Amino acid sequence: MTTARRTSYGVKGAPYAFLVPAAVLFALFFALPIGYAVWLSFHKVRVSGLGLGSGARKEVWAGLENYTDALTDSELVHGALRVLGYGCIVVPVMLGLALLFALMLDSEKVRLAPFTRLAIFLPYAVPGVVAALLWGFLYLPDVSPFFYVLGKLGLPQPDLLDGGPLYLALSNIAVWGGTGFNMIVIYTSLRAIPAEVHEAAKLDGATPLQTALRIKIPMVAPSLVLTFFFSIIATLQVFNEPTTLKPLTNSVSTTWSPLMKVHRDAFGTGDVYQAAAEAVIIALATLVLSFGFLRAANRRNRQEAAS
Repeated sequence: MTTARRTSYGVKGAPYAFLVPAAVLFALFFALPIGYAVWLSFHKVRVSGLGLGSGARKEVWAGLENYTDALTDSELVHGALRVLGYGCIVVPVMLGLALLFALMLDSEKVRLAPFTRLAIFLPYAVPGVVAALLWGFLYLPDVSPFFYVLGKLGLPQPDLLDGGPLYLALSNIAVWGGTGFNMIVIYTSLRAIPAEVHEAAKLDGATPLQTALRIKIPMVAPSLVLTFFFSIIATLQVFNEPTTLKPLTNSVSTTWSPLMKVHRDAFGTGDVYQAAAEAVIIALATLVLSFGFLRAANRRNRQEAAS
């Protein structure tokens, strides 16, 4: 009886034993750093006198002071506005191209579909820093082959690293690298549509365009919501592209995006407490926007299902 009871306990405890490694890694490399960042955000360093000698610099409780300073910091606010403009370009263009490519690959008349899928997805496999360096040199008039061709043709050579075109240059890098991943997600959802649905559409005389607009797109709406969710998170966390292009132009400051300001404050000025508060604010903003969108999308789906 005792042996059977021990065996029963062992079987019931097996799933928890398998979860222990993942739980430990999650605690050490995710939960603990987040908790430490939150703890830092409520503290600051108080300097006594000239800040020299033992005990001259003391860590004290700051309350909401770091958060107040962050929310009233014009550099952080302007960085958020720049990211908002950047996102208004990246998200609709990237998801629109991903949906278009997925629909084209799902067409019966498509040729060389495996090669095309690979060609569209391949830029996603290129690291973000490498992609930014690649496009950065293509934007420089002195080394870019595009500017050489434009010069030979007598056409104007726009400065893509200054002013308004800078947003297009940065957005192009993100669209080039992210379209393939989103296309694969949407294409996988399209391939899961039952063949009977396509046959019924043909029998009803629906054209390929009508089938795409009235059947395929509504049926892959959950995938579109998912890709939009990922795109929002990636946009709010933009860092690699502007940081990599910064040495190539004076138009990208060290605080061009909110994450760049966090990096500047933490590793440039050494104010890790202010940087921690800014990081927490960015994380909360990402959480609110992402789950707010998901909740709105789920509410709309329930309303459509009820009607």
